[in-house]
Amino acid sequence: MDSPILEPSLYTVKAVLILDNDGDRLYAKYYDDTYPTVKEQKAFEKNIFNKTHRTDSEIALLEGLTVVYKSNIDLFFYVIGSSHENELMLMAVLNCLFDSLSQMLRKNVEKRALLENMEGLFLAVDEIVDGGVILESDPQQVVHRVALRGDDVPLTEQTVTQNSPLKACFIGGVVEANQRCSSVDVLGLRYSGADPSSSSKHLDSEWAWLDSGLSHLWTLTGRL
Repeated sequence: MDSPILEPSLYTVKAVLILDNDGDRLYAKYYDDTYPTVKEQKAFEKNIFNKTHRTDSEIALLEGLTVVYKSNIDLFFYVIGSSHENELMLMAVLNCLFDSLSQMLRKNVEKRALLENMEGLFLAVDEIVDGGVILESDPQQVVHRVALRGDDVPLTEQTVTQNSPLKACFIGGVVEANQRCSSVDVLGLRYSGADPSSSSKHLDSEWAWLDSGLSHLWTLTGRL
């Protein structure tokens, strides 16, 4: 029996993931409802990490999906497509993302540098893939557009998240901190950069910064 002919689709990418060397999520963006809940997504991410972190290959078939990936120091990058997707297309997205980050981070592509430049990561992924559709595969163009969206300020100067998880929350637009401020979720990211034993004076200054930033944001939106 002949296999059905699949109609071509622009929706190539199902997900873009970045995990650390323990398999924990640093960044994840899903473009369809293959894994509709966070619990299912986390289970898939653990599975994909366990199957790939000790192998030298760059392509895997897992749970009916095509996975292309690469690692660097303490980071694992994944681009996921359907089982019939062209691996070269997915690899082009993966290489574009990695090379873009390499340029923006001055070739220092590792966990700490990435966490300090999450805004650049968000912008870069949005320039490469939109709703699962590949928009760009040239890292030079991606870096250029990210710089334009950041008012031409180098990412190292844009970074306001260093030593301040609450500032990272403000950039992501979502604040979800626990009472001791030991970790923060930014758009699905668990950012564990705060010291649980921080003094109340330090925490007060962080909240004051956040309150000031939110007030400024309301002022700006009121002018639109």
